[in-house]
Order: sequence, then structure tokens, then C-alpha cells
Amino acid sequence: MATFKLNISDKKGKSITKEVKEKDAGPFLGLQVGSELDAAIVGESGKLKITGGSDKSGVPLREDIHGGARKYILLSRGVGLRDAEKGQRVRKLVRGNTVTEEVYQLNCFFDGELKVEEKPAEGQEKDSAEKTKA
Repeated sequence: MATFKLNISDKKGKSITKEVKEKDAGPFLGLQVGSELDAAIVGESGKLKITGGSDKSGVPLREDIHGGARKYILLSRGVGLRDAEKGQRVRKLVRGNTVTEEVYQLNCFFDGELKVEEKPAEGQEKDSAEKTKA
């Protein structure tokens, strides 16, 4: 069964990473980039929109390529191509817009506000540990 690493960001710029496995990953299979689904799957209330992702070997999902297969396409700009000069075109490997079991990472946008747990700084961790020993 599929396992996905979800990178979820909100409109404030906060982001969290969650991993969904087995049964929880089932609703993502067959969806396309740009699809929306309920955020209850990851424990939030609202909607998640799939904005992109990549497969096990790092090949990006591209919204304008149909299906879930890998394809070599000629790119002049956009997802999958970095630093192209004006007029330059490069043939690159990209994956289609459909989420399959080969996809490893999914980037999502959450329409609400995420509750991010802040980790204490290292100095604070040591101080609290010393207080508990005393």
C-alpha cells in the first residue's frame, strides 16, 4: 500500500509535515494536482488542495501532463526546469498530474490556519531538565 509524506502549508506561511500510511493514504490515490479533499484525514478541519509533489526518485509532478506515468517533455519554463535562459528549451523527465503509489511527497495547501507546535530552544531544554532533577 502507499505511503505519502505530506507538506502542508497555510496562508500565513506556516507549514507542517505529516506522514500518512496504508488506509489513511487511500483517499489520495487517483487524485490530481489541483484537487481538493477534506483535511480531516490529517486531523484538521477544512480543505486541503494538492499543489504538487514528487515521486520516490525526486521527479516532480506536473499539472499539465495527464496520467501518472513518467514522460520526457520539452520544457522552456515551469515545474521541473530551473534556470533556463530566454529561448532555451530542455527535454526533462516529469511525472503526470495523477497521484499513484510511486508518489512519495505531496505538497498541499490548507485553507485554514495551522496550529504549529514550537520546539523549545536548546538552552531552555537543559534548564528544564536540571530543574526536574533538583
